[in-house]
Amino acid sequence: MTIPTIQFNFLEPLDLRDRNRLKKFLATLFKKEGKNLGELQYIFCSDDYLLEINRQYLNHDYYTDIITFDLSERGQPINAEIYISVDRVRENAREFGSSLRKEMQRVIFHGALHLCGYRDKTAAQEKEMRQMEEKYLTLYGIV
Repeated sequence: MTIPTIQFNFLEPLDLRDRNRLKKFLATLFKKEGKNLGELQYIFCSDDYLLEINRQYLNHDYYTDIITFDLSERGQPINAEIYISVDRVRENAREFGSSLRKEMQRVIFHGALHLCGYRDKTAAQEKEMRQMEEKYLTLYGIV
């Protein structure tokens, strides 16, 4: 079993508290989901930065809050990059009447859950994803 490497990279300012606790919790999330995590990079960026990635790599011409790239090789531990738009998460927090901290945690866990195999393309998948986000928000202590 490899010791996972989880890093947070900031292209945009963000007050992300308790980073070491969050890293440990993310490693636990992958264990609970039966996944072997190798390396995980979170990149916190702007709307425009993420829009360019969305256009270049996914041929999507719209803003999004998160893009997850699973770079893993078959049979190897998970190796991934997760790009999160601080602008979009801030806007979503306002829209949904949530705190920036809670919405950011939700999106951070959302990306991890995608890497664990959860999807959100259909209504049923989206419902399950929301339930899993809530489960891990509660376990992490954000209600």
